[in-house]
Amino acid sequence: MTPQAPLGPLALRHQAEVEASALPPLLVQAQQLAGSIMLGEHGRRRSGSGDDFWQYRPLQHGDSRRMIDHRMSAKGDQQFVREREWQISQTVHVWSDLGASMRFSSRPALPQKIDRAQVLTLAAAILMIRAGERVGLTGGLLPPRRGNIQVLRLAELLSRTDEHDYAPPEHRALVPHARAVFISDFLGPFDELQIALGKAADRGVRGVLLQVMDPSEVEFEFSGRTRFQSIQGGVRHETLKASGLRERYLDRLAERRAFMQALCRDASWRMGLHRTDDSSQSALMWLFRSLQRTDA
Repeated sequence: MTPQAPLGPLALRHQAEVEASALPPLLVQAQQLAGSIMLGEHGRRRSGSGDDFWQYRPLQHGDSRRMIDHRMSAKGDQQFVREREWQISQTVHVWSDLGASMRFSSRPALPQKIDRAQVLTLAAAILMIRAGERVGLTGGLLPPRRGNIQVLRLAELLSRTDEHDYAPPEHRALVPHARAVFISDFLGPFDELQIALGKAADRGVRGVLLQVMDPSEVEFEFSGRTRFQSIQGGVRHETLKASGLRERYLDRLAERRAFMQALCRDASWRMGLHRTDDSSQSALMWLFRSLQRTDA
């Protein structure tokens, strides 16, 4: 077989673009977003079972004498213990709301809520898989696994949409003592969210709930004659003076968030708010750090 000549710069670029075009657009965006976050080698550094050295610390009451590092201790009058880094991989379930209510954007320059939620969910999954975790979807459709193939499967399934106005959070097949990420606008009925967090608490699953909203939904930027309608048209309301609804709307929104925060406290979850006009990088960093704190 005659060896092929190396590709020139233009041909190499063309081949790369062809291969990249076969990837789901969501995957490309998520990989770029995940690549913008510098996390170091590992985000779960703590003492525990493993092969890698973590730190020296002074000998404490209750430590076994076999834990003493005699070479380090010989340098002074104090005895030191050599600790290894905890390397047990975790299971992480992710759920991103693919319902029709997420396909909303108040301005052409802003992404739809579903686009931001999908990218953040997949980027967080990529970071967790890079850290050695097993990641999968809630509900058992895609069981938690590691590796690049799992990232491709996640990208494919997260690229789908749901025709219902509000897609309830999936709470089946949660692995006991795992961690979870739920991302949605959480503007639909509370019943399924309450059930999901209750089941998570019963199984010792801790997690993060991130509410993604358009700035118009946070601030109620409407005035004059306005028709409000859900994406699927199931809910409609028209008013001649939308500004008169602002105070009542903001009160209801505050009540809803307070109820969600209470649910999260009861389940030992963390809750955050992300506006689609804010930085996706800052949202991903908050999401990743908050998810790690659920280990504590």
